This record gives sequence, structure tokens and C-alpha cells, in this order.
Amino acid sequence: MNKAHLSLIDRLEKTHSLTKDEYLILIRDLDDEEDAYLAKKALATKEQYYGNSIFIRGLIEVSNICKNDCYYCGIRASNRNCDRYRLTPDDILACCDEGYVLGFRTFVLQGGEDGFFTDDVLCGILSRIKERYPDCAVTLSLGERSADSYCRLKAAGADRYLLRHETADRTHYGLLHPPSLSWDNRMQCLCDLRECGFAVGCGFMVGSPFQTEEMLAGELAFIEAFKPDMCGIGPFIPHKDTDFRDFGAGSVAMTCRLLSCIRLIHPTVLLPATTALGTLHPRGREMGILHGANVVMPNLSPTSVRKKYMLYDNKLSDGDESAQAVQSLRARLQSIGCDIVVARGDRAQINEI
Repeated sequence: MNKAHLSLIDRLEKTHSLTKDEYLILIRDLDDEEDAYLAKKALATKEQYYGNSIFIRGLIEVSNICKNDCYYCGIRASNRNCDRYRLTPDDILACCDEGYVLGFRTFVLQGGEDGFFTDDVLCGILSRIKERYPDCAVTLSLGERSADSYCRLKAAGADRYLLRHETADRTHYGLLHPPSLSWDNRMQCLCDLRECGFAVGCGFMVGSPFQTEEMLAGELAFIEAFKPDMCGIGPFIPHKDTDFRDFGAGSVAMTCRLLSCIRLIHPTVLLPATTALGTLHPRGREMGILHGANVVMPNLSPTSVRKKYMLYDNKLSDGDESAQAVQSLRARLQSIGCDIVVARGDRAQINEI
């Protein structure tokens, strides 16, 4: 093993900071043994703050209707092959009812930017969830909204908001999105969410079209600077009805390496082992956890719509991805020395370094 590479990893573990060029070395130059060393350090850091606990979130995909036309997304507005649906507020409450019995104490409401879900509608849903389940957290992942909207949702009871920035590179953002969407506005939304008091999540695709290793190094530098409460990353997977249908998928191994880096950059971050990892590799979820992830999000949506929320080809939504299979998921995680906990799963609070 290269002593200089090991020294970089040790310094990242200790200081939680490297230069962009040093991040590039970790991305580009590590061999398998060095990668395993990085993963070992990340896992130890996760265990320092969270032990062997894995937090589960009940994912409720509220709508696949979206006004946007992001070039990589299977539910983009121009995809006429997408079988559209929208859950009613009662449908969403029914999912929470089922999830609570199954042991979920965080519900994640995710969907396209669907105009039906106005502030009034969402605030009504949030109030009903919080009245029925005051011991639960609610995470929203519903795209770009105004600062006033975010603050209304926070006041109505939302605890966390996940808004994946997709890429920290402005030029790259323009290659992945139509002109109606801007990198500057996405970044402003992240700042607005923090200002409103949310626990804020961001995230990016690994191996997306036109992405370079230098861009990935920039992602790590962005995570270091922004210090999100949550960070969702996963390998890019193409969808047959998008402009990027012929691009290859991102790397599971690189995604896992970046998970380890993020854990060392921000030791208490809530870090999911994403569905995309499990889609590309049968043990992708376990691999993510062994590289420092500590959150999984089984699907709690009604079974009748799960196959319709197809952001990318072959997206998992049943089997151990299903919320109803939580006991099977528990057994899989116990096989790698981890256990699901019934808790809100808030980020550990320490003095920031």
C-alpha cells in the first residue's frame, strides 16, 4: 500500500478536510487494499457515533407527476410512456398507519414537482401525520419551492428536507437539466431550507453523463463546505425513455468509496445506502453500509403504484426493498453485524469541528 495514500486517509479521518486535489487522489489512485482501509476507517467512524444501528425510513412516493424535464429522469414531463399517478392525502395517511405498525418512525414523502401539492395541501397532510404520530419525523423530498413555502412546511411539522443538488458543478448541471432549471436556484433552495430550520439533505449522482473525476472531487469539497445533515448519493442508472438511455451506469465500487469519504468528512451525517446501489448489485445495500452508510429507506408506497415511480430502469420496489419485508431486511443487516432500530433516527449532535 502507498504510504502517502494511507496518510491522506488518516488525515481525513482526523481533520475531516482535504483539498480538492487530495480528494481527487482518493477518487482516482487508491488500490483495492487502500480502498478497504478507507472503508474500515469510515465504518469505525460511523460506529463511534451510531454503534451498529441502522435507521429505517418509510418511503412514500406520493406522485410521479412532474412539471420538470430533467434529461436523466424517467418521470420527466415529456415522457409519454410514464403511467402517471397521484396519492390522495388519505392514501398517504394510510401508508403512515401501516408503516407505524411495522416500526417506522420516519416517513419520507417524495415525489415529482406536482402542482397539486400546494402549501395548503401539504400543510394539511403534515398536520394530520403529526397529530396522529407525534413521535415520528417527516422528511419531504418534493423539489424546488420558494423560501416562504419551505418555512410554511417547516412550521406545519416537517422535520427534514432532501433536495439532491445532483452536481456541484454549474456547467455540468446545465448538461443534465433543461434551461428552465438553474444550478444557482438549486443552491439557493438549499440555503433557504437551512434558513427555515430544516435538517437539510443534498446529494449527487455518481457516474452521471459527462461527469469527470475532477467533478467528483468537487462534490466532496462541496459536502465538506455545506455540511448537510443528510447526503443521498447513488450510481447513475439510465432510463430507456430519456436522452441518456445509451449511457452506462455509474460504478457501485466508486459510489461506496465516496460514501466512505463522506462519512470521514462529516462523521455524524445521515447517509443512506440507496435503492440504486441495490438495483445494480444484489448486496449493494450491505456494501454501502459496510462503507459507512447508516440509513435505509424501504418502500412504503401502495403496491399498486410502486412500479410507476420508475426514475431509472429496473428500480427496485419490492422484495427486501419493500417496507413489508422489514424482518427479512433486518436479517440481512444482522448478517453484517448491524441492526435496525425503531427510532426517529436524528443526526447525532456533537460539537462541530
